Amino acid sequence: MSTDGFTTCLWFDGQAEEAANFYVSLFENSELGRVGRYTEVGPGTPGSVVTVDFVANGQRFVALNGGPEFTFSEAISFQIDCADQAEVDHYSKALTEGGGEQGPCGWVKDRFGVSWQVVPTRLTEMITDPDQEKANRAMGAMLKMHKLDIAALEEAYAGE
Repeated sequence: MSTDGFTTCLWFDGQAEEAANFYVSLFENSELGRVGRYTEVGPGTPGSVVTVDFVANGQRFVALNGGPEFTFSEAISFQIDCADQAEVDHYSKALTEGGGEQGPCGWVKDRFGVSWQVVPTRLTEMITDPDQEKANRAMGAMLKMHKLDIAALEEAYAGE
């Protein structure tokens, strides 16, 4: 039995290489790996990319050009834990560029349709506070936001 862990496979419709390059450029501790190409056996055009192995933020992925049969949904997302507002702003902007969209509560869909949660670590601390009133105020503020604003979350949490 293998103990190498998990590799997340992301299914694209001809955008696997572009997506892998984008994710590697966006996150630290990232690198491209092997690129597999279709052969005359098919089903894709011989020489075109079928898979790209890559690491993004230390996590292993394979991007697969599988075709239009399947698309991404918000049922699966990747959470980016951000240390401060500068990181929230950076990832929200980068992921929405080129056709992505900002959703509610810090969720972002990138131009490939992959969903991300851009979350300040401070929010997690606030909404899990044993003081239920404080936690509820922070949660209520978060539910009204699109891109998360740490200062506004802190104000709500404090009851200001």
